[in-house]
Amino acid sequence: MIQITPAASDRMRAFLARSPGAAGVRFAVKRMGCSGFGYVVDLAGDIAEDDRVLDIDGIRVVVDPKSLPLVDGTLIDFQRQGLNASFVFHNPNATGECGCGESFTVA
Repeated sequence: MIQITPAASDRMRAFLARSPGAAGVRFAVKRMGCSGFGYVVDLAGDIAEDDRVLDIDGIRVVVDPKSLPLVDGTLIDFQRQGLNASFVFHNPNATGECGCGESFTVA
């Protein structure tokens, strides 16, 4: 199960309010960075037949079947530090992260 903090929920709701045609928020991973996988949070334009759709705090979170085992149990937060603002991921499946925190590895 994926969890979302109130700060991340507020940020996702703001994105969805500006894009009423979006099917929800897509949460996925893709190969990138120096450690292997990077997180992707974006508006879901459509939902594939094999996507998993989760209702988390009233937000439709769409996860593809390849990403789900890698993000299951993740807590998504949203943090502001000075002029920077970003989603932060606490993933129990990650066995390592790159120095900049942009990518992660799994066993």
